[in-house]
Amino acid sequence: MTGDAFDKLRTRIQGLRAKTIDNGCTEGEALAAAAKVAELLDRHDLSLTDVEIREAPCERREYETHRKKRIPLDDCIGAIAAFCDCRVWREKNSVGEGRYVFFGLRSDIEVAHYLTELIDTTVRSELGRYKTSADYQWFRHQERHLANASFALGMVASIADKLMAMKAGRDEVINGTGRGLVVLKAAVVDTELEKLDLKLRTVSRASRIVSPMAYEAGGEAGASFTIKPAIRES
Repeated sequence: MTGDAFDKLRTRIQGLRAKTIDNGCTEGEALAAAAKVAELLDRHDLSLTDVEIREAPCERREYETHRKKRIPLDDCIGAIAAFCDCRVWREKNSVGEGRYVFFGLRSDIEVAHYLTELIDTTVRSELGRYKTSADYQWFRHQERHLANASFALGMVASIADKLMAMKAGRDEVINGTGRGLVVLKAAVVDTELEKLDLKLRTVSRASRIVSPMAYEAGGEAGASFTIKPAIRES
C-alpha cells in the first residue's frame, strides 16, 4: 500500500510541476499548486498506518543550487524541511557548488524538493517584476546588486515565516485526528539519520547589509505567497 500511495502522490506532484515550473505560470497558479501539494501530503500521511510509517525507508534527495556562494534561498530551506517533516543540510557537490540535501520519508522529500523549486522559481519571477517597478528605478546602477539581494532576502524570510505558521496549523489538524503522526515521523527520521553517522554542524550566519526599501518590497511579495492546505475527503 505504501508504494501505491507514494506513486499516486508523485504522479500528482509531476502534474503540478508541469503546470508550474516546467511551463511557467502566474503567481496565483503557483500558490494554488503549493496549497494543493501540502494537502496531498497530509492526506497521504493519514492514509498510512503507524506500522507502514515505522517500516518506511528514509531516503535523501538533492536540490542543486548551481552556485558556489550562498543564496537567499538558504534562509527558507530550514522552514521547507520543517514544513515537510524532513531534515536538510547543505553540502558541496563535486565541482564545489552548493546543494541542499533533504532526508526523510520518500513522500516528504519529494514534496520538499518540489516546494524548494517552486519557491526558488517564484522568487526569481517576483524579482524580475520588481526590476521593472518605479521604485527599483530609483536605485543607482552600482546599488542594484544590493537591491536585488535585499528583495530576495526579504521575500524568502516572509515565506519562511508563513511556512512555519502553516505547519503549526497543519499539525493541529493532524493531531486532532488522535494519531501522533508528527511525533512518529520525527522519531523514524531521526533514528535513520543517526545511522548515517554524519558530521553535521551548524554554521553561524554573518550579518548582512541590506537595502531597507528593497527588503521591505521583498517581504510584501512574500506575504502574497499564501499556503492554505486543507484535508478533504475525496
